[in-house]
Amino acid sequence: MNNVLNWFTPSKQTWLHRCNPSVKFVLLFLMMLYVFFSRTIEIYLMFIVCLSALLWSCSGFPPRKIALLHIPVVISGLSSAISLTLFGRGSSVIWQWWIVKISHESIHSGLMIGTKSILIGVIGLLLLLTSPPVQLIYSLMQQLRLPAKYAYSFLAGLRLIPFMIEEYQLRSNALRIRRVKREKGLRGVYLTIKLYSIPLMAQAIRRAHRIGIAMVAKQFRQQRTYYYVTGFSKNDGFFIGIVVLCMLAAVLGSKLISH
Repeated sequence: MNNVLNWFTPSKQTWLHRCNPSVKFVLLFLMMLYVFFSRTIEIYLMFIVCLSALLWSCSGFPPRKIALLHIPVVISGLSSAISLTLFGRGSSVIWQWWIVKISHESIHSGLMIGTKSILIGVIGLLLLLTSPPVQLIYSLMQQLRLPAKYAYSFLAGLRLIPFMIEEYQLRSNALRIRRVKREKGLRGVYLTIKLYSIPLMAQAIRRAHRIGIAMVAKQFRQQRTYYYVTGFSKNDGFFIGIVVLCMLAAVLGSKLISH
């Protein structure tokens, strides 16, 4: 369990970690909404460059970990782009064979969706790697008035993930010691899922039930004192300024690229 949590612990704390998590959440959420409703590829590319530079320089993680975390983001973007390019619709057909149809419109749609997917992934990584979950939840409760019962339920569920990974490893070792042979084919897949899913689900239900009883007994209400007190600092203003500069650079850069 500790290995899983330590993997997402930065090797050093930077100014970006000392920003208020609610400020980062609101700004990045607004940026994500803008990405959802805009259709300009050049702006996506400039945003990717600016936010990736901020992520690689100020996340506090070694380059190897950041590169590994970028792999699923890039794969998701490439798969979306290739799928829309090969099987999209359009009147200006460049090449067609059977169900594969490449057109100018499908290429544009593929590039737009691919870069949009990568940009959303980079935004998520920036928030995830620079905002500890506990600090983020406490900040949402104190600054954005998130109800305590939802906040602590989310934290409890987050803490259950390492336990489930540990239970899965114990289950795998137990089956290996007992020399349980796995059948091939669809029946083997079904039996393997059955061997793992039922014990893991039973353990998760028991843990969740105990946590729920404890939360009810301790009366998790909004009017309470907090062990972690979050506030605003000059780092928040610095982060807001950087985000504004990124947006200006993206808009101006997109105009230069388009011309």
